[in-house]
Amino acid sequence: MDHKQAFELLPGYLDQELSLSEALEFERHLADCEQCRQVYAQHRLVSAQLRQADLRVAAPQALVKRIKAALPARRPLWQRLGERFGQWRGGGSLAWAPAGAMLMSVVALTWSVGLYLSVPSSETRLTQELVDNHIRSLQVNHLSDVISTDRHTVKPWFDGKLDFAPPVVDLVQQGYPLVGGRLDYLNGRAVAVMVYRYKLHPINLYVWPGNDAGATPRLYAQQGYHLAHWSAAGMNYWAITDAGEAELNGFITDLRAHPAS
Repeated sequence: MDHKQAFELLPGYLDQELSLSEALEFERHLADCEQCRQVYAQHRLVSAQLRQADLRVAAPQALVKRIKAALPARRPLWQRLGERFGQWRGGGSLAWAPAGAMLMSVVALTWSVGLYLSVPSSETRLTQELVDNHIRSLQVNHLSDVISTDRHTVKPWFDGKLDFAPPVVDLVQQGYPLVGGRLDYLNGRAVAVMVYRYKLHPINLYVWPGNDAGATPRLYAQQGYHLAHWSAAGMNYWAITDAGEAELNGFITDLRAHPAS
């Protein structure tokens, strides 16, 4: 990557809009280029100042009054609905009352149902938490607490740090080398994360005790990432990567076919 390419990617990197491979390539260039590091630092400073500055301007009170005075008066919804039902039922002041009350009940019920449906499910919240966690581990360069390609180094590192022993397998022969592991906090508890790679694509594999998923992996796509969820041998597994769905499927197949350590 040269300076021109780095300058073109800089705004997207600051706004966290780059793909994982682009971000990694940009960071590698940044590590070797003093000039680009200085430009990046200047842009970060300006961005921080813009976020802190109060750039909003309050409209003059006279202007606010003129705008409000120019707006047409709007009667309450219940009043407009009442008049409409009154016309349908003959215009009597009480003729539309039962229908109006029923309609208001329907409106209230519809609003309640809509509010309930708008609340994300626990699985949706967990999926978003996984994506956020994965992105954060890349941004702060915290993919691994223990860096090793040897499962006999990674697995003992978790001893005493968790209330369970996570299975750790070596998939280097299958093209998914283990590069390390870390502790993380997810779904309200401490979890183990094994970090693998497929070429330049990190794969975070989250593991904790439980059986809240089926044995057959379920695949998801969110914000450009591919995720998979399944359970096996009393453990929950979530895998996430920016690699393609076929690559993630291959990783899962090889992982599930390998005897746990």
